[in-house]
Amino acid sequence: MNSIKYVAQKKLALSIMATAILATPIAFATETKHGNGITHALNDSKIDVNLRARYEGVDQDGFDKNAEALTLKSRITISTGSYHNFSLGLEVDDVHAFIDDYNSQKNGNTQYPLVLDPQGTDINQAYLKYLNQGVSVTVGRQRILHNNQRFVGGVSWRQNEQTYDGVRAQYQTDKLVIDYSYIHNINDIAANDVQGDFHLANAKYEFNKNQVISAFGYLLDYDIALTNSSNTIGALYQGNFNDLFVNASLASQSEHGNNPNNYNALYVNAEVGYKLNAIVLLAGYELLGSDSGVAFNTPLATKHKFNGWADKFLGTPNEGLQDVYLTVKGKLSEINWSATYHKFSSDQDNIDFGNELDLIANYKINNNYSMLAKIAHYNDGGSSKITDTNKLWLQLTAQF
Repeated sequence: MNSIKYVAQKKLALSIMATAILATPIAFATETKHGNGITHALNDSKIDVNLRARYEGVDQDGFDKNAEALTLKSRITISTGSYHNFSLGLEVDDVHAFIDDYNSQKNGNTQYPLVLDPQGTDINQAYLKYLNQGVSVTVGRQRILHNNQRFVGGVSWRQNEQTYDGVRAQYQTDKLVIDYSYIHNINDIAANDVQGDFHLANAKYEFNKNQVISAFGYLLDYDIALTNSSNTIGALYQGNFNDLFVNASLASQSEHGNNPNNYNALYVNAEVGYKLNAIVLLAGYELLGSDSGVAFNTPLATKHKFNGWADKFLGTPNEGLQDVYLTVKGKLSEINWSATYHKFSSDQDNIDFGNELDLIANYKINNNYSMLAKIAHYNDGGSSKITDTNKLWLQLTAQF
């Protein structure tokens, strides 16, 4: 009952906040052309509510206690209609832990394994956007997702999403999208403000609906985490050939800004998949190379999507990382399911980094509710660098 009461109180508080924000301009909307325009924009506004309750359990070698986290993310999203091609967006998130037997990096519970879902309330997005004839400019805190999120993403799996403070400009035609952002602060998943000068550029060209190529360049200059400062350029190809599909990516990375290291590391990813009736089979290889003891790194990526859900390789080992993986997925009745096996090794020094099995089942109850169960089993393969880890997630999502 206390949990239900908390959810109701939080939802009410966020709804009152949203109503107040939207109602404020109405006081200034007199019966003029200007006032009517504002009124129409407000009438076209949307308020969305998302609630995501999740249990996460972690059994990790090296800890006497297992981690248990029962958290609730409450999100309210406000999007206004357009007025003279301008619109506003606001998104507020609250994360509350009903069970906090875990290390969030904020709560001091270092006797438990890490579950990176710290409690707190923050502004996830707050922006002003201009959109006209294929040109858009967004100023403020915003969500930025490039391609498959291997280099720039939002890490939306975690309860506190990663968003970006800065200016983003986009130009779009039927086949071409050009996207550039200047970011001065990253609102990361650990509720930290990570400052620096970050230039994010991506261009995507669609030859047709089945053939897409993207080119990207990222200049990251961190104020504090200097070894993350890097210059990355690369390309991604995504192609579909009836039941066969391929993805291929190649990138090069070197030091940038005040990074004390001197290196030039390579990134390679190649995937081939085949749709066999209701089953999809996929085989892939990913290399995050190493040079002079410094490995290719992707600090802005949605890393949970890659190299195993146990999150053992959120930071690339100094020796680099090779990941050979096989995925089979499909649908059974109304349940979408997937199974992936990873075999990890180093780029240099021939180190066995172990293996991992990831399983997931997702059931959409209706348009408002869905359920998810997910398992990650990582075996270190005898490596002294990484520890055996098992993770379990049970999740219920509601959106209105």
